[in-house]
Amino acid sequence: MEQAASDLEDNHRQQKELQRQLDALRQEEKLLLDILNLAEHSTTVPEQAQATEPEKAPSTDTKEKSASRPRAVRAAGRGSSRKDKAPRGRAARRPLLGDLLLDLLKKHDEPRLAQELREELIEAYPDRVPTPQVVRNTLEGLVAKGLIRRQKQDRSVLYTPITSADAVAGGH
Repeated sequence: MEQAASDLEDNHRQQKELQRQLDALRQEEKLLLDILNLAEHSTTVPEQAQATEPEKAPSTDTKEKSASRPRAVRAAGRGSSRKDKAPRGRAARRPLLGDLLLDLLKKHDEPRLAQELREELIEAYPDRVPTPQVVRNTLEGLVAKGLIRRQKQDRSVLYTPITSADAVAGGH
């Protein structure tokens, strides 16, 4: 009887620890997805705006207001004065992971697994070594944007680029 009570207590402790770890992983996943969305938005918007608008100097009021906010908040809510400038630093030199994956995917006639695309990416860009989860999240983001198609085959998920002919046939 004492053994059963002890086992039950151990089981209860393990469940609490697993629940704590699961909660931490969920928070980490949410944070990573938020970061990914911010990164894609903050580097895509300035490039698009640069092509259509001339470069303007930011007003002093914008600088003073943004200086008092945390960096993450400023990055998330960049005003139009920021959109007029070209990205600087690493963002100016490194293409987005989504763009690289889409380019790799377009080189194939057959649907590809996320793992295959990750391996090709690492081979083509040795300085870029995203985790398998980051690759899957990025591919899912491309699916959400309507740039690629996802299809399940048994327990595998395959990705295919959507061509302009696919978009016309699909009524887009």
